Amino acid sequence: MIDQFILDHQLDAMRIAGRKVGAGRSAERSIAVFNPYTEQQIGRVPKATLEEVREAYAIAAAYRPTLTRFERAAILNRAAAISARRVDEVAALISAEAGLCMKDALYEAGRVSDVFLFGANEVLKDDGQIFSCDLTHHGKKRRVFTQRAPLLGVITAITPFNHPANQVAHKVVPSVATNNRMVLKPSEKVPFSAILFADILYEAGLPPEMLSVVTGDPREIADELITNPQVDLVTFTGGVAIGKYIAGKAGYRRMVLELGGNDPIIVMEDADIDEASTLAVTGSYKNSGQRCTAVKRMLVHEAVADRFVEQVVAKTRAWTYGDPSDKSLDMGTVIDEPAAKFFESRVNEAVAQGAKLLLGNQRRGALYSPTVVDQVRPEMLLVKEETFGPVSPIIRFKDIDEAISISNGTAYGLSSAVCTNRLDYITRFVSELEVGTVNVREVPGYRLELTPFGGIKDSGLGYKEGVQEAMKSFTNIKTYSLPWA
Repeated sequence: MIDQFILDHQLDAMRIAGRKVGAGRSAERSIAVFNPYTEQQIGRVPKATLEEVREAYAIAAAYRPTLTRFERAAILNRAAAISARRVDEVAALISAEAGLCMKDALYEAGRVSDVFLFGANEVLKDDGQIFSCDLTHHGKKRRVFTQRAPLLGVITAITPFNHPANQVAHKVVPSVATNNRMVLKPSEKVPFSAILFADILYEAGLPPEMLSVVTGDPREIADELITNPQVDLVTFTGGVAIGKYIAGKAGYRRMVLELGGNDPIIVMEDADIDEASTLAVTGSYKNSGQRCTAVKRMLVHEAVADRFVEQVVAKTRAWTYGDPSDKSLDMGTVIDEPAAKFFESRVNEAVAQGAKLLLGNQRRGALYSPTVVDQVRPEMLLVKEETFGPVSPIIRFKDIDEAISISNGTAYGLSSAVCTNRLDYITRFVSELEVGTVNVREVPGYRLELTPFGGIKDSGLGYKEGVQEAMKSFTNIKTYSLPWA
């Protein structure tokens, strides 16, 4: 069905300013895309040349968008309606190329529609401020006004494999909303969702010069995406090493870097253990654990640890996984077999160092089972570094001081969850956890598509994503003043 879907929609070419470029080229200049579960090829995309990438930037730089707020909102609203109408198709494509189960793929497809709607609403808000100048003894009868304008240059967006459509939406929608031009490079592992996303926007009326999608080998085109003279801003979501490479290479350009996380759920002695264990399991295994905000460490007070572990094991045992196309299952595959092997080796290493495997660590190809590991110590690589898969490592602590110390003891600082009803605990966690988000009695990843999102330390530079914050990042503020009685 997916092969026919790709054939019917001609998703075999890049979109440079809306044009289909590269269809039918040789295997040497194309990239095969595989279904992680069946291991069968579902299609090919072009391997862009440097000349094609430069053409995309030249076209974007030469174009000056003139869409009114009303026109931008109308385009995004139409795209939301198209996306909602085709949600099953979008989800099937996400599942086929990323291996996500249909439950997760449908949820992501729905979130894409939300991003369109939030973008459409934000466009209609006036983004200026007014300052009276007669506020001091030497003030004047003037007023200072501000307004936001699109960037002078082009935005480069580079997106990862784990949310093939929603990560794209969070880059592209704010760009459209602010009248910018963007060149998007999706992960070569999941390019078709991005191409379909662009087609939906073109169908909704987006001037094609405002968005190009280039597919290719990062080893060939990555530097051009970062250093092309027309690039004004690079927005990237992905791994720390690549993010730091971009930061070192980009030079005098703005950067918005979202680089992953090592997010804890912290369960205090007064927590509702049934609620906490449900949040822990859901936070670990949704999206096959491949979320920057997935629960990657479970920090549990020693007074309730045994009860918590018992419930986590029981709920993990009930978490079904397998063929991503089976709508009844809770989890599909991880992105590919090397990733699954990596998780397996990380767990084996922890067990060799004294951790206790309670469930899982079974692998077949890219299919990796939900896994629970108890008696994990903070210095083990399983929890010291980001393990980007469906693994539940449990660390026991004796008091809140130790919990905060363990939580802050990694290089990451994206998000966190805390399970407690005590206000004194909550205020300390909010104040002292070195993260961008603290969610009380909710998974670390909870957010609206509108709200600010991002981290500190190795999780990012402190600049936030989310529709509102991205729109701010994608604009320049111009200040002007006038005489005022």
